[in-house]
Amino acid sequence: MRSPLPRAVLTRLETGRVVVLSVLVGALVGGLSILLRLLLEAVLRLGALVTGYAPPGTPGEGGLLMAFGDALPWGLLALPVVGALYAWLVPAAAGDALGQLVRGYHARGQWPSPLIQLRTLLGTVLAYGTGLLVGRDSAFTITGQLGARLLGRFTRLDAVEARTLTLAGAAAALGAVLHAPLAAAVLIAEVLYRRFEFEFEVVMPCVLAAVAGTAVYGLAFGFTPLLSVPVLGVPSSAQLPALLGVALAATLAGWLSLLAVRAVPESWASGKLRPLLGGLFGLLTAAIAFYGTPAVLGDGSGWVQLGVSDFVGADGGVAGAWRWLLLALGARLAFGGGVLPSVGVGGLIGAGLGSLLGVDPALSTLIGLVAYLTVTLNVPLAATLLAVAWGGEALLPSALLAAGLAHVLSGTDGLVPGQVRARAQSGVHQGGPGLIGGLAQLPDSVRFIPRRAVEPSAEAAQDAPAVPYDGLPTPSAEALPDLPSLPSNERELYRRGVPPGWRGARLKLLSLPPGVEVVGLVRDGTVRLPHPEMRLTTDDELVFLARPDAYAALEGLLRLPGA
Repeated sequence: MRSPLPRAVLTRLETGRVVVLSVLVGALVGGLSILLRLLLEAVLRLGALVTGYAPPGTPGEGGLLMAFGDALPWGLLALPVVGALYAWLVPAAAGDALGQLVRGYHARGQWPSPLIQLRTLLGTVLAYGTGLLVGRDSAFTITGQLGARLLGRFTRLDAVEARTLTLAGAAAALGAVLHAPLAAAVLIAEVLYRRFEFEFEVVMPCVLAAVAGTAVYGLAFGFTPLLSVPVLGVPSSAQLPALLGVALAATLAGWLSLLAVRAVPESWASGKLRPLLGGLFGLLTAAIAFYGTPAVLGDGSGWVQLGVSDFVGADGGVAGAWRWLLLALGARLAFGGGVLPSVGVGGLIGAGLGSLLGVDPALSTLIGLVAYLTVTLNVPLAATLLAVAWGGEALLPSALLAAGLAHVLSGTDGLVPGQVRARAQSGVHQGGPGLIGGLAQLPDSVRFIPRRAVEPSAEAAQDAPAVPYDGLPTPSAEALPDLPSLPSNERELYRRGVPPGWRGARLKLLSLPPGVEVVGLVRDGTVRLPHPEMRLTTDDELVFLARPDAYAALEGLLRLPGA
């Protein structure tokens, strides 16, 4: 039945619901992030006992106690074991935490199962604790997704709300770990696409969740910036050519890293060799740490802090080059995913070049990380906001210039495999003809398969029309053509009651998995042709046209009645 409330009131109620849920998921994820940080600190202490070396942290995360230690040869042998375990725990099909988020969104909210997400969290925590190239932010990103899933256990969410709140949960977690809620919210909306496009409808929920999450997280650990950067002014005209050179060099390094990623065949990274390659990656990291420099251990954010403080000099470029190599070789295996590994590579490259060119080390470090992060993740605006959050508003003009230049020169490739080039290629925005069409548009190769019996009441049974299709009133010949029997792998018709989360929604707002279409609506005992503005009521029943596997995914996603 139709709601007696005016449309304007319903719109405000729907908006208010999203606002409340965004704040709730942000607060929940902020609390979970507090527990995660305590866990990461404990694992880091254990990893330092094994390897004899603790990577420098950042002031915002309680790091930089200046006691890094020396990497022990026998302790470093734990890295190949953890590398193989990480590659086994994180499936190739799902990717790292950020890859899972992006891929699941474009698949209409078909996120990995909770078991896969928990395995990813476990592998990420272990790899980060031993010093492999897995960013601290990756563990927080997967925690944000789990927080949204946990909220969905206690709140009825429709498919659109579930997608939006999962992105908002990840934004809340990233805002907490990066100490930059606005930048994290924009990053989540921007990383979905390779071109400069946004999901504007999710930006505000992400902002609300990120602010709430950072507020809760900050109550426990304070609100200091992630990096401690000296007060920066607007770069002088004499520094601009050198900063432009830093931005171009970091852009070139990022573009070359995208090409070098292809050195590891995708078939190897997703096949039986995956754990073996993970072990080899850990062994290579251990060798570089022992014979080269232990600066390759950790996600690199601590070394960026040292670069900002002018403690690394030209050696920062060498450390950045080693980390560049590890990122290029490990990206196929989900090593180096997320934000902070790219920040570490770009920041160290910028620090080394700035030392050679005589530029302010803080400026060159931040410009380098902006350009490199823009190339690898396709997030120019988010990279700019991160630099401004850490370095101050005076950095905004030069950071915008560096990000824009890097984005124009780098093309549309990136390290996040789930990214699509444009909104039109996203599964979320690819509507099916069944949503605006009707039963007259059914192909001749479709047969109707009843899924459950309908028991009419005694009064209704007396006047009910013939129901040869298991309770579905006989449509006219114009509405439903003759349907021959076909093999079971063809698309089939399914009839289901309206799920609770869809009641009151317009048909055009429904979010269906790929391969599922709405081709009919049973209302008041008659079959109606659906149109986009039609609102669903409690007594309606939907007729779906879908492949059996696609409809099974829909049943599992929405817990439709009668499954």
